[in-house]
Amino acid sequence: MDSFIPNRSAMDFDYAHYMLTEGRKTKEDQTPCSSPAKEAYRKLLAETLNMNRTRILAFKNKPPTPVEHFPSGNSIASAHPAKSAKLRRHIPQSSERTLDAPDLVDDFYLNLLDWGSGNVLAIALANTVYLWDASDSSTSELVTVDDENGPITSVSWAPDGRHIAIGLNNSEVQLWDSTSNRQLRTMRGCHRSRVGSMAWNSHILTTGGMDGQIVNNDVRIRSHVVETYRGHQQEVCGLKWSASGQQLASGGNDNLVHIWDRSMASSNSPTQWLHRLEDHTSAVKALAWCSFQSNLLATGGGGGDRTIKFWNTHTGACLNSVDTGSQVCSLLWSKNERELLSSHGFTQNQLTLWKYPSMVKMTELTGHTSRVLYMAQSPDGCTVASAAGDETLRFWNVFGAPEVAKAAPKANNEPFSQLNRIR
Repeated sequence: MDSFIPNRSAMDFDYAHYMLTEGRKTKEDQTPCSSPAKEAYRKLLAETLNMNRTRILAFKNKPPTPVEHFPSGNSIASAHPAKSAKLRRHIPQSSERTLDAPDLVDDFYLNLLDWGSGNVLAIALANTVYLWDASDSSTSELVTVDDENGPITSVSWAPDGRHIAIGLNNSEVQLWDSTSNRQLRTMRGCHRSRVGSMAWNSHILTTGGMDGQIVNNDVRIRSHVVETYRGHQQEVCGLKWSASGQQLASGGNDNLVHIWDRSMASSNSPTQWLHRLEDHTSAVKALAWCSFQSNLLATGGGGGDRTIKFWNTHTGACLNSVDTGSQVCSLLWSKNERELLSSHGFTQNQLTLWKYPSMVKMTELTGHTSRVLYMAQSPDGCTVASAAGDETLRFWNVFGAPEVAKAAPKANNEPFSQLNRIR
């Protein structure tokens, strides 16, 4: 039950004592005034001496009168919104740029698009790899393979943004230097059939094949096969290393997701998985490690599954599952916000931006007329490129720009910096 405590600093005790004693007697003994003028004088005197109050106890101070600093009706709060209130980000609903991508292979199990740290986008179209430099929008051809070796089934930039791996339909993997347009080596013997997925971990190139095998290749040495992971019974169509390089996630056409730990790898025998995740009911190609929580993995299922699932890769627990209503082809976490972007197939062929962890849809981006098979993110995390079966490559400003901290003034340590220069 609430209690009311009088505020002593707001009370006049002398007046209170008078009202409880003499004031009441005065009212009782009062006789009618002889004239209206005397009555008016009494009221004026009571107001002047503050004797017309009826309350004795005060529970709070009287609020101060607001001071208007500006003559206009707009308050300061409306003129200057609170800094803590974040403005809603505008997300353009149409693509910023659209490029033709003729002969793009419409195959769910391949990985034909990658954006390197050097800000160059690589895309494989049939037997040719093209490079698009985002800094000047120039396009160049890197390599065209022979028909007996192609088509190209996967591309993946090395962390340095200079070297690129190219997986082929004939089970070989080529390594190229993009600055000199020179082939450095061809790695053979990794797989028995096409190489549809690849992922880098420093100098280790991990490859996944239609044969269900996952192989770690040390590109620095002649005998490049250093570890083999066996767990998938069908084609490996998704591979992603965690940011720490400690855990590898793999997805396959057998509806399985495996988590492999680098510390458990063995060169003598096939490595045992850390977790085998069996909740999906269709092929799993879409894999994405969270950018702000190291042990959080998002996975997306194919047309018979249509869900995005979230996993704690330390425990193997499924944290959440969201039915998207259509085939999930690719997943990307924002580098700047707690958001996840997914690309889809039939019926809308859309890109969907989700707020994490509520998984509320922030927006849906449409424009592709066929399933959006591949997505890649720019190095700064702001722009996403999407390639679809409609043979177009689209660029979307979907993720917010990173907040740039105000740069501190540089200390000028140059000798004699205080002197004026001649030129």
